[in-house]
Amino acid sequence: MRLPTLLAIFAAFFSLAVVSHAMDRPAAHTKGIPVDKPAGELKPGEYWWNPALSPNGPLMILVSVPKQTMHVYRNGILIGRSTVSTGAKGHSTPGGVFTILEKKKTHRSKKYNNAPMPNMQRLTWSGIAMHSGNLPGFPASHGCIRLPYDFSQLLFTATEKGGTVVVGDGKVPTPYLADNPGQLLAPKDFTPKMLEQLGEGQYEWQPERSKTGPITIVVSSADKMMYVYRGGNPIGRAVVEITGWGALGEHVFSLLEGATTEPSKLAPGRNARRWMSVKTEKAMFADADKVASRLRFNPEFATKVDDILTPGTTVIVTEREVVRKLSNESFFEN
Repeated sequence: MRLPTLLAIFAAFFSLAVVSHAMDRPAAHTKGIPVDKPAGELKPGEYWWNPALSPNGPLMILVSVPKQTMHVYRNGILIGRSTVSTGAKGHSTPGGVFTILEKKKTHRSKKYNNAPMPNMQRLTWSGIAMHSGNLPGFPASHGCIRLPYDFSQLLFTATEKGGTVVVGDGKVPTPYLADNPGQLLAPKDFTPKMLEQLGEGQYEWQPERSKTGPITIVVSSADKMMYVYRGGNPIGRAVVEITGWGALGEHVFSLLEGATTEPSKLAPGRNARRWMSVKTEKAMFADADKVASRLRFNPEFATKVDDILTPGTTVIVTEREVVRKLSNESFFEN
């Protein structure tokens, strides 16, 4: 075959590929705007996604119909959130706890004129699903949960069939504070007592609340607290003193195999662990030992935490509040 013919065939194939790719997102569907805002208001179509904050563990999706938002948690830690568009009047999205029954990258509605529904994740066999769609800034669907196209792709790669989705509609009682989610996922048996203020040097330790699963630790310089999660459930917290000058910054560390020959700056009588600094959206790298050297908390608690650490454990250091106060009651940060 001659070169010009080959080039013509290649050009035709390339053209088809470009057209095919362009058709992935239907023209009427909102593309999505990524933002660096893990908290605060989102405009229609905006989303935030940072799965590196909690690389492994059980996934939980919370949809707030009143706020038209979705929050995605992995191992109890917020890794993504987005604006959504739920059911319009007369087609309201039902509240409750749902399971992802089916996943299809390419799907068309049999009920609504063959309408395209990219990255479809079915919640009911009667027609409720999460998928890419148009987000006008208010409830506008026939009951489905519309997502920005780009965010629907990211979410699709993170979920599995059988995953849990909680829809809070402000009417049907739902667990996990679905109507008012924050950075940390509340447990099923949440009570305000779990967030009562602790005194200097105090800690709480309840490993029996979750006996298996990956460990995630959050250190908040604003709260002056450390929170320990296992398998998506809180199992401990302790008051932390921040020493030295300047802010701690925002960091994510992941535990590697093995230990060093140096003594631990946190757990008395133990060798220091080996940690890798994980790149976050703010690209703030730091040496784990330098951060650890500025933390002071109950050494007994430090030993208990050290006992359960396994490779892959994630530590998040943040300057933001994890817990806020409202009307003299404690809730997870909104």
